[in-house]
Amino acid sequence: MPATHATVQRHSRWIILPFKILAGFVLISLAMVTIYRFVPVPVTLTMLFDPNGITKDWTSLDDIDPDMARAAIAAEDSKFCAHHGFDVDAIAKAAIHNASGGRVRGGSTISQQTAKNVFLFQSGGFVRKGLEAWFTLLIEAIWGKQRIMEVYLNVAETGIGTYGVQAGAIRYFHHGARSLSRIEAARLAAILPLPKKRGAVAPKGFTRRYGNSISARIGIVQRDGLDRCLR
Repeated sequence: MPATHATVQRHSRWIILPFKILAGFVLISLAMVTIYRFVPVPVTLTMLFDPNGITKDWTSLDDIDPDMARAAIAAEDSKFCAHHGFDVDAIAKAAIHNASGGRVRGGSTISQQTAKNVFLFQSGGFVRKGLEAWFTLLIEAIWGKQRIMEVYLNVAETGIGTYGVQAGAIRYFHHGARSLSRIEAARLAAILPLPKKRGAVAPKGFTRRYGNSISARIGIVQRDGLDRCLR
């Protein structure tokens, strides 16, 4: 029996609907990334669902000591200025390491972490990773490296209920991020992976050693021009 005109229309709507949803997502994500190119990120999902509240103070990259950005590069992403959002070598090494067991290691770049922190949630498996890759491509294309670093240093969790290096600097060192010493910047970078469990003041054990290592690498980042895209 031939399909009626109404049946064909219903089938067409179901076929077209996924494309409409995809087009809507692309347009909305483009709009959000474009807006945040110029406007400070007001809040993230991580902040909204933080039971400890939100302490933050948006600060421009020009008002943050350059050693803080160098510390982030030294600790999180030595190829930040060279890649276009993804460090293939780091991802491959992390996959090999994780397959062998032991402590899980990530291969995410600062760009990927920024995309996740601003637009997405912290968990979610492959779905979140796919969305993270999309937003990483967008911010690399629309924001550029200086804006990515600025946003990263403002939305990264730096303590319990504390977000951004300005709020972190005040919490731990009682002065703003503009006046960070090299060791203070290194210690802030050292706690970024586990800000609820690590402290930047009088750190002990691994955190202290890791902070000292980052402090030493800050000079290498500056000497070798690994922060050249931020100058």
